[in-house]
Amino acid sequence: MTLPQISLLIVLLPLIAAAVVGLFGRYLPRSSAHWLTIGGVGAAFVLSVIVFKATLNGYTANYNLYTWLTSGDIQFNVGFLIDNLTAMMMVVVTFVSMMVHIYTIGYMHEDSGYSRFFSYISLFTFSMLMLVMSNNFMQLFFGWEAVGLVSYLLIGFWYTRPTAIYANLKAFLVNRVGDFGFLLGIGMVLYYTGSLDYAAVFQAAPSLADVQVALIPNVSWSLMTVTCILLFIGAMGKSAQVPLHVWLPDSMEGPTPISALIHAATMVTAGIFMVARMSPLFELSTTALSFVMIIGAITALFMGFLGIIQNDIKRVVAYSTLSQLGYMTVALGASAYSVAIFHLMTHAFFKALLFLAAGSVIMGMHHDQDIRNMGNLKKYMPVTWITSLIGSLALIGTPFFAGFYSKDSIIEAVKFSNITGSGFAYFAVLAGVFVTAFYSFRLYFLVFHGKEKWRHVSNAHDAHHDDEHDHHHGLSPTDDPHEPGWVVKLPLILLAIPSLIIGYIAIEPMLFGNFFNGVIFVNNEAHPAMETLSHHFHEVLHSPVGMALHGLMTLPFVLAASGVLLSWFFYMKRPDIPAAIQKKFSFINQILENKYGFDAFNERFFAGGARLLGEKLWKIGDIQLIDGAIVNGTARLIGRISSKVRHLQSGLIYHYAFAMIIGVFLFLTFFIKIN
Repeated sequence: MTLPQISLLIVLLPLIAAAVVGLFGRYLPRSSAHWLTIGGVGAAFVLSVIVFKATLNGYTANYNLYTWLTSGDIQFNVGFLIDNLTAMMMVVVTFVSMMVHIYTIGYMHEDSGYSRFFSYISLFTFSMLMLVMSNNFMQLFFGWEAVGLVSYLLIGFWYTRPTAIYANLKAFLVNRVGDFGFLLGIGMVLYYTGSLDYAAVFQAAPSLADVQVALIPNVSWSLMTVTCILLFIGAMGKSAQVPLHVWLPDSMEGPTPISALIHAATMVTAGIFMVARMSPLFELSTTALSFVMIIGAITALFMGFLGIIQNDIKRVVAYSTLSQLGYMTVALGASAYSVAIFHLMTHAFFKALLFLAAGSVIMGMHHDQDIRNMGNLKKYMPVTWITSLIGSLALIGTPFFAGFYSKDSIIEAVKFSNITGSGFAYFAVLAGVFVTAFYSFRLYFLVFHGKEKWRHVSNAHDAHHDDEHDHHHGLSPTDDPHEPGWVVKLPLILLAIPSLIIGYIAIEPMLFGNFFNGVIFVNNEAHPAMETLSHHFHEVLHSPVGMALHGLMTLPFVLAASGVLLSWFFYMKRPDIPAAIQKKFSFINQILENKYGFDAFNERFFAGGARLLGEKLWKIGDIQLIDGAIVNGTARLIGRISSKVRHLQSGLIYHYAFAMIIGVFLFLTFFIKIN
């Protein structure tokens, strides 16, 4: 089998499995849902590894499968671009997806929508593979919209919950805002280059670097700046950057496996991947890069603050995702595209691990998600405990863990950047280290250490509800938390391994080797951050081990350690202090509780404005103009004319005779006058 055939199979296997399970799942045995989809995604993973090995040996391919549409001289093709970036994304997407599929067997085993869920997540995998393997903007946009559509279905999977329906509608609408900008950007690419093929667009881009466009009369803008910012607006929606981030925390209404899939390796990383793929365009606009960096810095810092006050275990991890996406975006703005992709990869493993571990805790606690009701779960759930610890240490950037190598590289790249906004971004990512460590270990300590608080909650529940216990809202007084089965524990263990070692293995080839040669383009003269970072690694650090040892003496490590220690002191030794701080600074706490007012603003301005506009259009346009003036007005006018005309219908013969004589007289007069 040739590599192009293998590449096509990688895409088709999850699609075929999704179609079979989705269409015929109700007629097949229940277990066939997971066997078919896991088989499809597992085979796609194995084949992705084969393609990845081939790309390491120099294999690249750019070919069209078929032409979907021809319009004039422009062809809209479906095709694949296989290079190191694509192959790495294929491996990450299929591996994390396979872990989520296996985990889902345990998490969703009692759910009535078992087959439907497996069909959705397999279709989600297909959509993401189409996105990362595309060789043109049309197919990129197809994959882009497909992951948005399937995420809508998955976030609202439990469609009987009003909160789930609200959350998936919110995700869908916010992403449409970003996608409108993305579509405009693609339109500008097509208009000025005459092609949607990556290779043709990238080849034409340098000649357009000095082209100006007048979006407003007498005001000129750089074509590349406008195009790149429009494309990035699409990334802001998919990758949840401020202010288009509001959908992501609410997406926790979906089942935990899809939280892991959306937030780790697929949908939210699509924007980061897209900007890295478009590096030949972004390198032509320093203004666009500055915009990207500042948006990322705001997201990295301010979304981290919101993680501190969350009490829902999944929402803490969700705000962590927002913050880490901000880190990746900052790296993109610093022209450190390879560092952003490196962090995307490491983050996929440890964030999927943290989400699945959170799901394991939720299952063990009988679906209670409030971390204030937990405590000392390490005694009852040892596998979940140790894997959560590994994921948390990777997240905060502990030396030798995967997250350390990628996160520290981002901080150093921003430090060496000369782009406007890099000073603020450097402060944001440094402060974010402390914030991340604080809220991550607040979660860890409250869940796995301290007092077993669920006993008090259960007793209170028992006293107030006459021994009636809802299985889905906490433990009964006689229950203890329990470790789920191996279909849940195995993915945790398999994800913990790369969370430990992948950074150590991959940093040198991905950041300072030839891994992205010919794939990612950087103008080192204008944007020297990566060149300086590479020099620093080779001349000062020498190796991944040297980098980790040096990391023990750096400011980020001090900040991370301080965050962990302060979290331990506050929540293990003096829990009265956080309560006192919250009371003392109630105004700041209220701002954080209100999520900086983004949701309230959107509700009042956009949703409220749309409702007000609709009401006015209804009252003025529909009731007054259409119903009142056109429909009823026409009837009234006809009635008035009829009321006048009916006086001519008197019923008297001499009236009609007189009218006929007058008519004949007028006719003859008119006829004679003409002649």
